[in-house]
Amino acid sequence: MTTTAPEGEQIVAPAKSWRLGAHEFFSNKLGVAGLVVLVLIVLFCFLGPLFHHTEQVHADPLLSDLPPGPGHPLGTDGSGFDELGRIMLGGQAALEIGLLTALVATVFGTIFGAISGLLGGLADAAMMRIVDILLSIPFLFVVLILATKYQGTVLSLSLVIASFAWLYPARLVRAEVLSLRTRDFVSAARTMGTGPVRIIFRHLIPNSISVAIVNVTFQVADAILAISFLGFLGFGLSFPDVSWGDMLGGAQNAISNGYWWQVYPVGACLVLVVLAANFVGDALRDAFDIRLRRR
Repeated sequence: MTTTAPEGEQIVAPAKSWRLGAHEFFSNKLGVAGLVVLVLIVLFCFLGPLFHHTEQVHADPLLSDLPPGPGHPLGTDGSGFDELGRIMLGGQAALEIGLLTALVATVFGTIFGAISGLLGGLADAAMMRIVDILLSIPFLFVVLILATKYQGTVLSLSLVIASFAWLYPARLVRAEVLSLRTRDFVSAARTMGTGPVRIIFRHLIPNSISVAIVNVTFQVADAILAISFLGFLGFGLSFPDVSWGDMLGGAQNAISNGYWWQVYPVGACLVLVVLAANFVGDALRDAFDIRLRRR
């Protein structure tokens, strides 16, 4: 059922709202294209090695810098590793780091922002000042220090990047909660003696989850870019793990030597994933925000 609020704002039943949101999302051609690209990249990276078996642990100098040809569709790199298999392996790490970073940052940031918004007053001001201070610290500088101190694994780098990434969902959710805490259903819950923990997890977070969901896709893209430039600078994953940034960093002289296959394919994969994630995020934002839905 759909009714009209006194201010003229539409109030839509949850089930119908989700249907309208799904319709809006699939009406966005760029969003659908981005979703298709992400699915294809995931299948390529995780199922591809089952069909294209390569050696990615022991280097073979005799096979170094081979151009694309039989047995090596995208050639080999300077260490003799098959480039196609290397892209699949690097894609696995990039996607795992992106998803794990987004999950950790979104969960922690959502809870932190909800608590800050519900408490209000001095507690809210103090918690937001913590966020502002952390945002003022140069991200790259701190991440480089942490990346050099701890071994470069998928888990450690995900946590390092997430230690800064949670700040953005925290601010978004806090802003949403500031408007939600004055609603009638929150006042009714307080009147019935509901504790703040239950209010946060039963009422506030579920009603602000759309903001967090939209932010997840952007978090994935940002985390993939972060691990890529860390790898490019030489602070990425430890061998034998590899990311797309590690591959680009190791192929810095490839273009000048004419080894285009060591740069363009992996660079194209990186650009496609980041663009696709952003397109999906834009489509989700339009789908969840009724103010942006096409009439």
